[in-house]
Amino acid sequence: MPTSPDPAPAAEAARELRSLVGRLRRRFLELSDNQDLTPSQTALLSRLAKHGPASPGTLAAAERVRPQSVGATLGVLVEHGLVRRDPDPADGRRQVISLNDDGRAFVEGRREVGQEWLTRTLHARLTPEELTGVTAALALLDRTLLDDGPTEAARP
Repeated sequence: MPTSPDPAPAAEAARELRSLVGRLRRRFLELSDNQDLTPSQTALLSRLAKHGPASPGTLAAAERVRPQSVGATLGVLVEHGLVRRDPDPADGRRQVISLNDDGRAFVEGRREVGQEWLTRTLHARLTPEELTGVTAALALLDRTLLDDGPTEAARP
């Protein structure tokens, strides 16, 4: 893998990318109706939408929080009528949490609002050539940063 002898350009790109991702995330949050849910509550809903039903312990591990925190978060989501708790078919003492129809509609609605805004903005502000460049850059970032391989340790 080719590397530049000077790490400064990579550090600058990393700062710019982190800033951009943060600003995009905030914009998506502004656009969506969170129904007074906290970021941790919406994160659990998104995880359930992406990965399907899971036990509270699995959700806690995936979100890197204590099981007690997930329990409190799930309680709110149940009160809002967005998830359901079912007995685990393999072990009736455990529960499996899944999105119900309202939870699925909530997640899909948030996703659609963000997708529509981003599509309109890209179409209005970029030329076809620039869109091609953005698409290529995103594919490169996805391939190099998010390949689900082991994370390389930071170099001194």
